[in-house]
Amino acid sequence: MARSLTLKSTKQLLSGYEIPILGYGVYQTPTNVAEDVTVEALRLGYRHIDSAAAYKNEKEVSAAITKAGLPRSEVFLTTKIPPAATGYDAARQSIEDSLKKAQTEYFDLILIHAPFGGKEGRLGSWRALVEAQKAGKTRSIGVSNFGVHHLEELEEYIKSGGGGQIAVGQYEIHPWLARSELVAWLEKRGAVIQAYCPIVRNQRGDEPVLKELGKKYGKTAAQVLIRWSLQKGLVPLPKSVTPARIRENAEVFDFELDEGDMAKLQTDKYEPCAWDPTVNQD
Repeated sequence: MARSLTLKSTKQLLSGYEIPILGYGVYQTPTNVAEDVTVEALRLGYRHIDSAAAYKNEKEVSAAITKAGLPRSEVFLTTKIPPAATGYDAARQSIEDSLKKAQTEYFDLILIHAPFGGKEGRLGSWRALVEAQKAGKTRSIGVSNFGVHHLEELEEYIKSGGGGQIAVGQYEIHPWLARSELVAWLEKRGAVIQAYCPIVRNQRGDEPVLKELGKKYGKTAAQVLIRWSLQKGLVPLPKSVTPARIRENAEVFDFELDEGDMAKLQTDKYEPCAWDPTVNQD
């Protein structure tokens, strides 16, 4: 991973559109601060916002784009169909509701938030996403928290005429939950992989390896972890409501972890810090 990466760097999606390699996450960001902190992120140079219907802040983060004085086309905006809206009809309505709340004509990416609702629910939601993409309501589509068995079910549906492409897979990923099997499955098919909780909710700051690498590079534990994600080819989505931390999370393009240090961060552990719907067997 060359140092030439910047906050403006992008990856190309299967849909042909570009996605910025670092996103700003707004999970559980309260509505009374969501607009202001998103404006701050945009002011610092972020051009990728990861929201969701379940976060209940689509209106505020979208309004922040206008407040920041940016054209809608310059910001990559994501939302997600919530678990409570799985199935064709509910997913269609969820997409319309999200467009209305965000007061936007389109999203850059809409994901199915989790693989709940059984096979019929998942495939119905995908059908709604494919229709929305064809109608220009979203530029790209994908999934979040799908296990390999859910992905294979969806791939079979797509190949049998269901249509669409899995452009993005979003998961909790960090050195203590690298998800190598899922990453390999998606990469083989050309999907971009987003990593939420890339800094493990600041729960690992006392790890000796992070202290060692932080001292070596003059960086915080969070910056080391975000850089790890970038060098793994992932698109990390760090979340913060603190302006200093929002800035800090973007200051990861002036150093590079060497091969040996990347190896030190390989733990082969499976320790989620959030929910883990990938194991859902429904």
